[in-house]
Amino acid sequence: MFERLSQIEAEYVALEESLGTAEVLNDQNKLRDASRRYKQQTPLVQCIREYQDAEGNAEAARELMADAKGAEREQLQAELDGAVARIAELEAQLKVLLLPADPNDGKNIIVEIRGAEGGEEANLFAHDLFDMYSAWALRNSWSVEVLSLDKSPMGGINQVTMLLKGDTVWTRMRFEGGPHRVQRVPVTEAQGRIHTSSATVMVMPEAEEVDVSIDEKDLQIDVYRASGPGGQGVNTTDSAVRITHRPSGIVVAMQDERSQLQNRLRAMTVLRSRLLKQREEEQAEKMSAERKAQVGKGGRGEKIRTYNFKENRITDHRIGFTLYQLQDFLAGNVDPVVDALTTQFQIEQLAGAAND
Repeated sequence: MFERLSQIEAEYVALEESLGTAEVLNDQNKLRDASRRYKQQTPLVQCIREYQDAEGNAEAARELMADAKGAEREQLQAELDGAVARIAELEAQLKVLLLPADPNDGKNIIVEIRGAEGGEEANLFAHDLFDMYSAWALRNSWSVEVLSLDKSPMGGINQVTMLLKGDTVWTRMRFEGGPHRVQRVPVTEAQGRIHTSSATVMVMPEAEEVDVSIDEKDLQIDVYRASGPGGQGVNTTDSAVRITHRPSGIVVAMQDERSQLQNRLRAMTVLRSRLLKQREEEQAEKMSAERKAQVGKGGRGEKIRTYNFKENRITDHRIGFTLYQLQDFLAGNVDPVVDALTTQFQIEQLAGAAND
């Protein structure tokens, strides 16, 4: 173990030095990859160095105790006990930090939210989820850019696509993909009956051009006049863009920007991310039959989480975790549930590593 930790620290020092070389600084792709890996490795190396310091303190206390007596020996014993306890804490942290890194850690993400089953109530709930994630992003200092937004007649959201940027955005948001179910009395309900509706969330790492190669010959690009409300010029020129990727059948449409070029760039960003997600899911399915697509059919019976307004309850069905703080959760305090999901995920990873 000591050899492995020393090797990791040596590789980190070499990586740190490489960030100042002309070879890396002059290559945008190399600089991006090296910077991302440096950020990912920093917590691990800091833990390694604390662990080494604690080991050194424990060894020094043991050596001094050999000749110590009385009060001095008691003081050294206390120092040794403290160092041993700290070593145990750091070993537990190292086990988690040494787990294989997610290749998407550090990447920005694209989130798509749609109203699913439940008519206009589903669209209103999709808007609630959009507001919730926007508030959570603000708490985490992530930036939010709405790429496309299709509102429903009563102020809900048929579909919204947004780009979230931040060092931890994938790590924290990756568990949010799937069908979300709401149980409440809709504003459309005249007799006060509780309805069950659902909205779907898809979370995709933003794919860079080096991640996904797209042949222009595989694209069908249509331009048309934007519909719906917009600024001056939006609805008077053929600025809207629809891109169809023929091999996969994926279609992406963008119309919110005034410029056809801006809409095309946004559409290509989403298309690359959808293709990357599709490729990752195909690879995962080959390795494990247990992997399922995030969104499913969006039915009421399929859900990763339930939001029950009458009981002020959120239940995450994947881990059986329940929290009675619904309004606080919808206001952006998503962390308690995500912390529980992260802990369970790490426990499963550690169990898998032990079995291997």
